[in-house]
Parts: sequence; structure tokens; C-alpha cells
Amino acid sequence: MPSSAKRAIVSVTNDLATDNRVHRTCTVLQELGYEVLLVGRKLPGSLPLERPYTTKRMRLLFRKGPAFYAEYNVRLFFLLLVVRASLFVSNDLDTLLPNHLAARLRGKQLVYDTHEFYTEVPELVSRSRVRSIWLAIERWIFPKLGHVMTVNRSIARAYEERYPQRKGEPIAVVRNIPMKRDLGPQPTRAELGLPEGAKLLVMQGAGINVDRGAEEAVLAMKELPGHLLLVIGGGDAWPVLERLVAEHGLKERVRLLGKMPYERMMAYTRHAHVGLTLDKDSNLNYRFSLPNKLFDYLHAGVPVLATDLPEVAAIVREYDCGLVIPSPDPAIIAAAVQRMTADPHQHEALRQRAIFAARSLDGEREKEVLKAFLANLA
Repeated sequence: MPSSAKRAIVSVTNDLATDNRVHRTCTVLQELGYEVLLVGRKLPGSLPLERPYTTKRMRLLFRKGPAFYAEYNVRLFFLLLVVRASLFVSNDLDTLLPNHLAARLRGKQLVYDTHEFYTEVPELVSRSRVRSIWLAIERWIFPKLGHVMTVNRSIARAYEERYPQRKGEPIAVVRNIPMKRDLGPQPTRAELGLPEGAKLLVMQGAGINVDRGAEEAVLAMKELPGHLLLVIGGGDAWPVLERLVAEHGLKERVRLLGKMPYERMMAYTRHAHVGLTLDKDSNLNYRFSLPNKLFDYLHAGVPVLATDLPEVAAIVREYDCGLVIPSPDPAIIAAAVQRMTADPHQHEALRQRAIFAARSLDGEREKEVLKAFLANLA
């Protein structure tokens, strides 16, 4: 059994099933000799877990809102106080307070991995009182943090500008580029229940929330006969999508598929003609986002239709592996999809460039950046 000097507790508020960034962190910690405990929560629909490290999913009385965050943070704090460890890894602001307090009380090392520009997400920007609470927590703790990493340079720069007084190590950037993995034989369309003749569009992600373009993608399908949109995942926008599909008679052109294991999700994505990433420039978090799905599309050889946000659009333009549109207007989306799928030769050229982009955007390189960051903790 490894000693307590080499045990890390990694915490996150989700149910652990689809968070590939956190999984990568845990596996890298294992490679560095740590015994790992990953802590999250259990939901009624949580998928089963099979991980090479220990996991703990807490069953909570509350599932959302202030009561959920209060319950989760209190329970996490007491867990961190009593479980042996030398390193705490906090993922996002909603786990930072208990990690910070427990690390100070116990004299343990703390790493903060901020997956987004948390206080600028639309769910908080539109709720000033709630945002002020999270912002107060961030303003109190962030300047004291010695070790911080995030998902792209834009977000790192935004934090550096907000907290110039922070004295810790420079913020490390570890992008969410997936590791190359064997997805096995590709199931046929028939095995997945997909029509043979339709041109497939896919939008995937655990956070299909407001202002991420999913509603506009559904409405664009009114102008796209012969196409089928697959929305895979879940999020705040899901009930709205269900209503739009019913109201506009789009059941034959849109399928709302729930959360599923990564390999199953990619089985659908590998058949797609176009992958959609349509975040709106409605808040700083979305403006600077670099979502996992972009890299999943490229690794599946799927051309990308993206809105003109700096991090995502820069990759699409650099590799010429799709189209960039100014906004997720349904008419603009429909016209762009038609342009990308009408000519088989043009589509194949885009697909080949997507494959090239995936080879160039190396998840192994990002893993080594992460490993170096974690190995050099002072």
C-alpha cells in the first residue's frame, strides 16, 4: 500500500462518468506514483464506473441549487479533513472552498484545475446575487493559490489580468485534447438504428446548456431535408430542445440521445458528416471556451461547423477542417451545413483535413505537459 505521502484526493461536483479531463488527471497522478481517490456525486441516472483507481460518489439529499452546493461542500470538507492524503486536486470553483480550507488546516498541497472561466458562465452572469457569492469565494482564495491550471491560454490570461497580485507559479495550460484510444470496430448505421441515406449532424456534450446553440441547431433542421441531427448528452437546454422538436414536427430530423459511455457516443459521432460547436459570444466563459467535443469530432474525422470564438475558430481556420460562422442563427447554420455536405468531394477534403488536425493536436503532448506540472509541485 502506498504511503500517505503519495496519495491524492481529486474532487469534482459531477457524477464522474463522462469527465475525461478529470480521468486524465487521475491516471497521470497514478503514473507519478500516487494512490488516487476521485470524489464526486451519485445521481439516479449515473452510469456505472470502471476505473483503475478508487472512486467515491456521494449520495446527496439535494441535487441542485444552493442546498446542493452547501451539502456537497460540507461533506467534501469533512472527508478531506479525515482521509489520508498529501495532495488535493480541486476541479472548478464549486469544489475550491473545502479544498482550500482543508489544505490549510492539514498543511497539504493544493492544485486548482479551473475548467472554465467559472464566474462568467451564463447561469451566473444572469443571477447577480448568486454570482457575487461565487466571485467572493474566488477573490478570497485565488490570489493565495500556488498551483493553478486551466484549459487554454485565453482563460489563463483572463485570470492573470483579474488577479495580478497572485504570487504562485504561472498558470499552466493543459488543453482538453483526448488521448488516442482504440474505439474498436465501428458499428454500422443499422446497428445504431440510424437511417442509411441521411447526412448526419452531431452535437455532443455533458453541458448542452443555454447559449450553446443547441436550440438554433434544432430549428435549422427545418431547412435541412435529408439530414438528421443527433444531440448526445444532457444539460439545462434539454427540456427546451424536446419542446422545439415537438412544436416544429422535427421528430424525423432530430434525435435527442441522452448521456452514454464515451465509446458509445463516439460510435454515433464517427458516422457524422458535420460536428457542431455553436457557443454564443454571450459571456466571457463561452467566448474563451475550447470544448472537448471539438477534439472528439476531429479524432473521429468529422469536419466542424463552429461559431467565431477565438480558441475554437483559430483551430478550424488553421487546419481548414470546417467552416466558421458569425453567429448560431438557424438560417446561417442551415446554409453552412448545406455548403459542407452538398459536394461529396469537398466534404471528403474537409474530412481528410480533420484527420490531419487530429494527428497534429496530440493528446499525448498535453498529457506530458500535465505530468510535468504535477511532477514539479514544490
